[in-house]
Amino acid sequence: EVQLVESGGGLAQPGGSLTLSCAASGFPFSDYGMTWVRQAPGKGLERVASIGNRGTTAYVDSVEGRFTISRDNAKNTLYLQMNSLKTEDTAVYYCARGWSGKRLGGPVSLTDYTAWGPGTQVTVSS
Repeated sequence: EVQLVESGGGLAQPGGSLTLSCAASGFPFSDYGMTWVRQAPGKGLERVASIGNRGTTAYVDSVEGRFTISRDNAKNTLYLQMNSLKTEDTAVYYCARGWSGKRLGGPVSLTDYTAWGPGTQVTVSS
C-alpha cells in the first residue's frame, strides 16, 4: 500500500524556521519525483516545491530563496526546509507523489499526483 506521512509542522514565529518531513512507503521512492503542496485557510491548493527523481528542483516564486526541498532515497523521506517564515506561509502542507516540472504556478487538481499524504499544519504567528 502506498503511504505518505508528513510530520514536522507546528507553530513558528515570523522569521523562524521549520523542517517538514514526508515518510514514503509501499513504492520505489527513488523512482518518483515528489512535490510539496499547501492550502492556506480559505484558499485553494498551491504547489510549493518539487524535486525530480534525479534531484532537479523547482520552487514557486513566493518561497524561492527561503524554502529548500530535498530527499534522502536511502530513508525514503522527502524534506522541506522552511526559513524566514512569513504569516502568509500558514497552511496545511501536503506531500504528493509526482514531479511538477519547472513551473509550479496554475491550478492544482487532486488528480495531478498519484498519492497524497494527510497533511501537516504550519502556523506562522507572533
